[in-house]
Amino acid sequence: MTPAIKLAQKAKINYRVHQYQHDASAESYGTEAAEKLGIQQEQVFKTLVVAIDSSTLVVAVIPVSAMLSMKQVAKACGGKKAAMAEQSQVERSTGYVLGGVSPLGQKKRLKTLIDSSAQSHDTIFVSAGKRGLEIELTPADLASLLSAKFEELQH
Repeated sequence: MTPAIKLAQKAKINYRVHQYQHDASAESYGTEAAEKLGIQQEQVFKTLVVAIDSSTLVVAVIPVSAMLSMKQVAKACGGKKAAMAEQSQVERSTGYVLGGVSPLGQKKRLKTLIDSSAQSHDTIFVSAGKRGLEIELTPADLASLLSAKFEELQH
């Protein structure tokens, strides 16, 4: 049981956990999840940790098929510049390893932004905290659990 699943349980929201056999040679964890679970890539969201103005870490949750717009993230956070956080920063701050970073149950709660496209789906899939494990929940529940805002985050 991962911290992400424990958080969903504790909050008493409706969710489903989906497990699949992770292939270590997969180039994209999110694409692999969509294929193995038989769902559209637009419904599977990846969790990216971004450094705003070289200091503040924030989480961006976007479809696995999309590219994150650093300009949009910086603007949404009131910063000038955004860059992907270093692996060591991500793992230390979230408590998860890359490829299994969940927006839920992170060690240190970071400001979270969810791409507004999530609102067009009844449910979305995000990592449940390890490779090969996804949690399906409504975009509204995800936003509520994280006090997250919906923003335009894609290129």
